[in-house]
Formats: sequence, structure tokens, C-alpha cells
Amino acid sequence: MSRTVLVVDDDPAQRRILEEMVRRFGYHPLSAECGQGAIDILQGPQGKDVSLLILDLVMPEVGGIEVLEAIKPHNESLPVIVQTAQGSIETVVQAMRAGADDFVVKPVSPERLKVSIQNALKVNALAGEITRIRKKVEGELTFDQLVLESPLMSNVTRLGQRAAQSNIPVLIEGESGVGKEMIARAIQGESDRAGKPFVSVNCGAIPENLVESLLFGHEKGSFTGATGKHSGKFLEASGGTLFLDEIGELPLDVQVKLLRALQEGEIDPVGAKRPVKVDVRFISATNRDLIEMVKNGEFREDLYYRLNVFPVMIPPLRDRPEDVPGLVSHFVTRFSAEEGRKIAGIADNALAMLQAYSWPGNVRQLENAVFRAVVLAESDQLSVAEFPQIAAQLEGYEVTVPQAPADPEPEVIPGMEGPALIGSELPAAICRPLDADGSALGIAAMTDGGEVRRLEEIEADMIRLALQRYRGHMSEVARKLGIGRSTLYRKVRELGLEAKM
Repeated sequence: MSRTVLVVDDDPAQRRILEEMVRRFGYHPLSAECGQGAIDILQGPQGKDVSLLILDLVMPEVGGIEVLEAIKPHNESLPVIVQTAQGSIETVVQAMRAGADDFVVKPVSPERLKVSIQNALKVNALAGEITRIRKKVEGELTFDQLVLESPLMSNVTRLGQRAAQSNIPVLIEGESGVGKEMIARAIQGESDRAGKPFVSVNCGAIPENLVESLLFGHEKGSFTGATGKHSGKFLEASGGTLFLDEIGELPLDVQVKLLRALQEGEIDPVGAKRPVKVDVRFISATNRDLIEMVKNGEFREDLYYRLNVFPVMIPPLRDRPEDVPGLVSHFVTRFSAEEGRKIAGIADNALAMLQAYSWPGNVRQLENAVFRAVVLAESDQLSVAEFPQIAAQLEGYEVTVPQAPADPEPEVIPGMEGPALIGSELPAAICRPLDADGSALGIAAMTDGGEVRRLEEIEADMIRLALQRYRGHMSEVARKLGIGRSTLYRKVRELGLEAKM
């Protein structure tokens, strides 16, 4: 998942060095030889693809400070790293006030620049996630905050924005896990009810005998167990939006009361003497074929036509692979922060694999797959190895894990039971004869010259001994040595034993 980094420097040699550094770091370099050229790129069609800016402060005509002042009002979230040969405190303060995120002094080392780029991108991504979460909680989430890169989703966005301009009932259709609730939240966030309550109800998760009470409320003593008055979801959402997910699961008797609420704008709480007026924007969603349910008598026809005034169909994730990179980036940033992991991104071949997969569980399945990958990741970049279930279902992708030999011929070692690791040399101390009391000698702690052996050597001998003792069964070896399996795999690779297991 290669991001674009714009390099701006009037020195051709320095510009080429920075471009090569950026390329080696795994990003796509884009360059400009002057300040005005950088402004033109960022304000043109290529600007939306730029993820980070490396900006020289001292340039003829339009300098770095002027570039920052020109672009920051329109590209407030774009992270900027400024560089200059003049490393005075005044220069640093001036650049930071103008909107720079970090500062490096020429000539910058590759290590320093790499860390600066990674930190700036991570902070920017986290800021975006925080903004998205805050707006979601406050009921102000808009379509701009959603990850919708696919052309198929542009129609969903267009319809959602049109629906937000009125209080027309909206029916969102689509498979389970495609993100119907997020679209409903974005519709509210762009309407005049933004910031008002957004109440979500999953109709399929409510016991049938409690649906009416939960939606419309009840009076104290209206039925056995009603020890107090309950307002219900309609009143909770008053002034805002009520989102009924899986509305096809509603019982027929509740559908009658729901139809009245939609038509008259009032509800009848259980046990109440008179109806109660409500002011609610109504959005429903389903993953079932409601027309077929109407034909089968499972859903009221009059309610269906009252709900289906403004239908919005969300395509499944398999039909919009263009959304996968943005969703993966979003989930990696979120789960890395939640789990305290330093994950910078995902390898290109792993991302290509995720785009090629059909995702029967849609966005929800992708979210869970990335969550698992972030938890299991051994490096700062997700690879194919972190998605074994996905790789197993696609041709051309294999997850190689060290395996024990099928049925090796056991090599008997004097004084020990069990086979030796094929092709490896065991420590000399293991092959010594038994002591006088009949017990086998362990791994030697001293050299033949009487010097203490290095701890790394003793650890390596212990790993070789455990591998041959337990026939290469990695789980058993890790358990006996008291280390994690991932640590054992790494140490085995460092010892060059991976191909021998």
C-alpha cells in the first residue's frame, strides 16, 4: 500500500537523494523543484494523492514558509516535514507556527528521515481516526469521513446526500456487514438533525415479547414485570434519527404499530391512555428480500411501501475492491492504537491478496481479519503470513511455517532416548558418556580451556537439544523451554535450522 510523498527542493542533487530515500522506505516519490510547483501540485488533481510533504524552507521566489501559508488552509490535515541548512530556533518556531509537523536539518540521515515520515503519517492517521470517532459519537459523521473510494459507492454517496436534505424515510438494503449503519449515520450527519440523538436498534436481536415495549415504551404496571415507566426507543430518538436494522425480523403485530408511527407521527406506549407525539427521522435497513417476504405474507405490504420511499442499495465488498486499501489502512491505524502495536502498514502482495478475496462477510469480516493480523504481527508491516485463512483460499499465496520432518529415522545418542535433529550438530557435551551414577551429562558450561561459554552458545545448544528431544514439534519445544512459539521460530531461523525441521 504505497503512499505518495511530495519532495520539494530547488537543489537537483538533494532532490534526487530524497526521492531515492523515499523510494527505499516503500513510498512513491513525487517531486517539485520550486515552491510554486509544489503549490500547483497540491491544489491540482494530484493533490488528493499526496500523503506527506517534505519541504525545503530556503528556495528562490516562493520559499517554504510561503508554501505552508498557501496550502495549509486547504490541506490542513497534510503532514509536513520541513528541512533546511539553517537550524536556528527562530526558523524552527516560524516553520511550526506555519503548520509544519516536524523539522530536520540538512543533510538528514536516512534513519532520521524514515522515523520522521513514519511518525508524521501515524500521527496524521490517528488524528483522522479520532475525528471520525468523535463525529460518530456526536452524530455529525459525514460521507467525507467514510472510506468510499469505489465508483459504485459514489452513487450511494449521492443518494445519501440527497436523502439528508429532507425527512423522507430511507430503506438501506445490502448484505450483512456492508456498513448499512455507517451510511445511516452519514445521512444524519449531513442533515439538519446533525448532532441530535442517533438511536440504533437491531430488530433481530430483541426477544419477540419485548419488541413492542422496547420500541414504543410502556407504563408502570402495564404487564407483569413492568415495575417502572419506560420511554422506548422512539422517544429516545425524538428530535434525531431512529435506525431500525434488520427490520424484516419485526413481528407482524408490531409492524402495524410501526406503520401508524410513520404515518401519524405518534406512538402508543404499552398501557398508555393516549398516544404520544414523536419527532423522529426514520431510517431502516435489511439484508433480506422484503418483496419476497411480502409475497409470502411475512411482511406487511402497506408498511413495505411506506418504508421503501427512498431505497439505497449498498454493493457487497467483493464488487468494490477499490475500497479495500482505504479500509485496511483505517483498521490498521485503529487497531494498532487500541492494541499498542507499532504497525506502519501492509505489504503490497498482502494487500493485493486482500483485494482478490471475495469477502463473503464484507467489511465486518475484513475488519476482524485485520484485527487478528495486527495482534499476530511480528514486524512493523503486515504480510501474507498474518492472513493464513485468506491465503489458504486463494491460488498463488502460501503461508510457509517450519514443519517437523514426516517420519525421520531416529539417530540414537549414547546416554539419551529419542532422535537427533537431522542435519544438525549437537553440542559435544550431550554426546559424552554417562556419569558413574548413571545420569547423563547436560550441556557444558565451560570450554575445554576452562573458560565460561557465551550465553548465546548455551542457548543455541539448548534449542538444538529440545528440537531433537521432542522431534521438532514446535509447540512442545516452546512449552518446555518456556518461550513463545513466535520467539522460538525467530531463534530457529537465526540459527539456520529452519530448512532442517
